[in-house]
Amino acid sequence: MIKRYSQYNSKCKIKELSPVEFELCSRLAKQVRYGGNPELKMHPGDFSLTPPSGARPGKSLCDAVNIFSKKIALQHLQSGLRRGLISERFHGDWPQNIWSVTENGFPLEAQLENQETGAYHGYPMPESDPLASEIIRLWTTLNDPI
Repeated sequence: MIKRYSQYNSKCKIKELSPVEFELCSRLAKQVRYGGNPELKMHPGDFSLTPPSGARPGKSLCDAVNIFSKKIALQHLQSGLRRGLISERFHGDWPQNIWSVTENGFPLEAQLENQETGAYHGYPMPESDPLASEIIRLWTTLNDPI
């Protein structure tokens, strides 16, 4: 995977959640949407993006971790929310970032693209991102309540 940039956002922190906040995440998991970004797709799958794909050099592509279905992308978002892997930064009711891990152990990051609809776009995290190993570690310790 091509390194997407040399510096990572040091302000991006994982939120420590109270039991009430976990309940909020569970409710958000039922409302979250996956929008997508054509710059992160080589093969458009069923994402209905305009343009269908427009992979940019240096971007982390979903194709690299075999995510070609909007349904699967949404399931990763929902699972990340239910486990409480969200950022401290919020826009309205929605966290700026949600993290998840694929069945094959690849960490994913999603960014809020529309706070009115709760829509996100996501991408695989590069191994060089220091937060990636922390996401994997937390993923294995947190249970998805569903």
